[in-house]
Amino acid sequence: MGLALLLGLFVLGLVLGIPVAITLGISSMAYLLEAGIPLVTIPQKMYAGIDSFVLLCIPGFILAGNLMNEGGITNRIVRLAQAMVGWMRGGLGLTNVAASMLFGGISGTAAADAASIGGMMIPGMKKAGYPVPFSAAITAASSTVGPIIPPSVPMIIVGTLSGISVGKMFLAGALPGILMGVAMMITAWIIAKKNDFPRQPWQGWGELARAFGGAFWAVMMTVLIVGGMLSGFATPTETAIVASIYAFVVGAFVYRGLKLRDVPRILIDSAVSAAAILILVGLANVFGWILVSERIPQMIADSVLSITDNKFLVILLINIVLLFVGMFMETIAALIILFVPLLALAQGVGVDPLHFATFAVLNLMIGLTTPPVGVCLFICANIGRISLVQITKAIWPFILTNIIVLLLVSYVPFFSTWLPNLVSQ
Repeated sequence: MGLALLLGLFVLGLVLGIPVAITLGISSMAYLLEAGIPLVTIPQKMYAGIDSFVLLCIPGFILAGNLMNEGGITNRIVRLAQAMVGWMRGGLGLTNVAASMLFGGISGTAAADAASIGGMMIPGMKKAGYPVPFSAAITAASSTVGPIIPPSVPMIIVGTLSGISVGKMFLAGALPGILMGVAMMITAWIIAKKNDFPRQPWQGWGELARAFGGAFWAVMMTVLIVGGMLSGFATPTETAIVASIYAFVVGAFVYRGLKLRDVPRILIDSAVSAAAILILVGLANVFGWILVSERIPQMIADSVLSITDNKFLVILLINIVLLFVGMFMETIAALIILFVPLLALAQGVGVDPLHFATFAVLNLMIGLTTPPVGVCLFICANIGRISLVQITKAIWPFILTNIIVLLLVSYVPFFSTWLPNLVSQ
């Protein structure tokens, strides 16, 4: 009865569109009341879920991204991307993807990427003659590269859950992120060629050099983050703080787009965003603890292994489950609830934990662009002032492209394990 109440309220909350954190809290509280378990369990398990030194880097990376974005980073990254690929057929579409790949190394979140790049690129593409649904769709699709390329909030969560080094998780996402971006650029070029979308003239090597010079300090932030952790010079949390200081100095004194009067607002916005994530982490931990106490993870593993113990089929089934869950559940909540049991299942058939963690995150990133809960879809549809139906129709080629990349990463461990293993040697 208690488990049915828990899952029933959770599904009902998702269907009604109630925020995931509140849905997790209500369903968990109902279960505890029905089971006669003291409600003090909720704050206890919430605290246990967020009592991790590594999680302290989430506020730091969010603050660093907000400081850099406020300091004028978006314009410089878009200019660099346009100088690199804007001259091709459908060049602004390719620029959109390239900008998201560059911006992803700073923001670490797909929503920030979609809002920042989309706010500039969607109106610009519309003015240049591109269909608005295509412009919004490619912005939403490419924004999912952000949490794959380091730094990445989902990768931090996964590192905390699995005990895998966050630095290794960041490296594991680098090649799949680049592969994902290149695949979307090829898809955009094919669509542009088929529909004879506009192209911009080549602006010359001088413009490329100037654009790179303008974006140099922004690009170096990614080098600082990854290099700091991999060198062993700093922990992820210390790196996040250093990145925030770097972002402030570059935004205020190099780019001079960041005004000192705006810093308090940025600090408050970053604190609110980080608090929302950590509350979600805490409540998801309560929900996950209940599932473990009911032996749901073991039941899932036993059910899958009763069907097959073939490694390749198990990977396929895990992908199907995560793709489906990603359509309805927020990424961080899905990771906290499902990652550990699915990791145990994957390890049971010989899948490397680092490899599994990478394609698990990639799965849930694709979910950010699928209805009915695709956050990036809503952001880009709102910017383009189009309906959810219009953007959904336009984004399917990119979703299929990303699924192909997902399968490639899932079945070829090289893409996720090569760089971490190379550095650790």
